[in-house]
Formats: sequence, structure tokens, C-alpha cells
Amino acid sequence: MTDRVKGLERVTLKVLEHEQGDWAVLQVCGEMDLMTSPAVRQHVHHAVAEGRRSLVLDLGEVRFCDSSGVGVLIAARRLMRSCRGRLRIVLPAQDAPEGSHVNRVLAALGVRRLFDVYPDLPSATAEATDPLSA
Repeated sequence: MTDRVKGLERVTLKVLEHEQGDWAVLQVCGEMDLMTSPAVRQHVHHAVAEGRRSLVLDLGEVRFCDSSGVGVLIAARRLMRSCRGRLRIVLPAQDAPEGSHVNRVLAALGVRRLFDVYPDLPSATAEATDPLSA
């Protein structure tokens, strides 16, 4: 967990790790920005160092993501591809009231198509599930 003070508001990033079948799941909650994104990168690298080759990043509870957060996602994709692994991302639909910020950011930057995106964790960890279209 990473804490920092932003004005009078305390902003926290939590990364919860668990396994679901063959998948290592990193559930990211809070804000991914210049100060907090390195924690996500560290968790991804730790999972790969432990030999995990199937990784889900559940971003459904990420309220904010800047360019450093997007950079971490792209680096995670590159890392998983380099070790012949699989990366799936959970993002609520763009019109969902909660958790759609990252989806909108990735779509606006034109990089959403780089990722296998799923609407929820059960579909992301199912073997025969197709990702949502970009």
C-alpha cells in the first residue's frame, strides 16, 4: 500500500494479490500516477520473478490514471510478452458509473487495442473467453 498526501486529501493505492486458477491476480485500487505507479510495476515484476506467466490486472477500482500509469500497463504487457506470458486487464465498460476512467484514458490514447480487456474477473480468468473488442 502506498500513501501520500495531496493537498488535504489522503490518496492511497492498494494492490491486493491473489490467485484464481492458473492466474495471478493483482487488484489495483485507488490512483495510478507518478507517485503510486511504481508500486504496481513492482508487483508485476514480483509476480513474474515468482514464475507467474498468466497475470490479470484488475483495474476496476482505479479512480485515476495518468501517463505514468499507462506506461506501467504498457511495460507490463511488454514484460509478459517477453517471457511468453499472458496479460489480461479487467476494466468496466466505458459507460459504467464506477471504474471506467482507465478505459476512457486507454481508448483516448489509442492504446486500449494493445490489451486483452475483460469486463470482470471471472471472464478474465476463464480459459475460453474472448476479450472485449477495442
